Amino acid sequence: MRNRALLALAVLLALTASAQQTVNSSSSGSDGTTTTGNGTEREPLTSPRPKDFWDGDDPNLVNLVTHPFANKKYVQRQVTPIRDRVSELEQITSENSRLIKDVDTRAQQGIQLASEKTTLADQHASDAANRAQLAQTAANEASTRVSSAEQMVGNLDQYKGSSQTEIRFHPGQTELSKTAKDALDEMAVPLKDQRGYIIEVRGFAPGQGQTAVRSSQKMADSVVRYLVLTHSIPVYRIYTMSMGNNAVAGEDKHSSGARVEVSVLKNGQVASTQR
Repeated sequence: MRNRALLALAVLLALTASAQQTVNSSSSGSDGTTTTGNGTEREPLTSPRPKDFWDGDDPNLVNLVTHPFANKKYVQRQVTPIRDRVSELEQITSENSRLIKDVDTRAQQGIQLASEKTTLADQHASDAANRAQLAQTAANEASTRVSSAEQMVGNLDQYKGSSQTEIRFHPGQTELSKTAKDALDEMAVPLKDQRGYIIEVRGFAPGQGQTAVRSSQKMADSVVRYLVLTHSIPVYRIYTMSMGNNAVAGEDKHSSGARVEVSVLKNGQVASTQR
């Protein structure tokens, strides 16, 4: 009986010291208060009464057995606050773990979102760079074409006479004779698939004023019609002038009578460029 009582007393003393050390090891303020994880403060555990183990009783076996330290209710009163604090610490630890996990999850989501936005921005930048490169290439090609066109336009006034044919008409007639058609054929056949040339058609007719002009216009139209329909000469390459009975300035002599003068003018520089 005595050994059992001593053993129970030793276990109680060890449990009380361990629980007190656990509570004291939690975050305590300078005034002895305990701070929980959510920032609230609790009052510290009450310390034992400032007396010795026997609490004023005589140190004998009877008082040892009946001492309050050996009483179950006394032990419960001492252990219950410690157990409550331990449970509270466990709750705080669990809450902190949940909060840390929630913060970590949100941080990972933010990092993933930022990474996706960065990747998307890189793709947009790459697309913009490709478009800029294509635009620069198109601008260079357009500049080259403009330079070529300017060079061609600058050479348009470099046309020189290549050949000349005179078509004769009987007075009052505008129809082409076989001889006239043969002469036009001989002139137009070499122009097939050629570029860089123009054809000048000038009509002359005897008479006075507008009558001669209209007559020369009809003869010139018959020549143009034959060149376009028979030899597929583009209309934009043919320039027609109705001269009437007027002489061309700078030319000293002209054949008399109704006639049409057909001249082929070529631009050697444009023709060489086309080849």
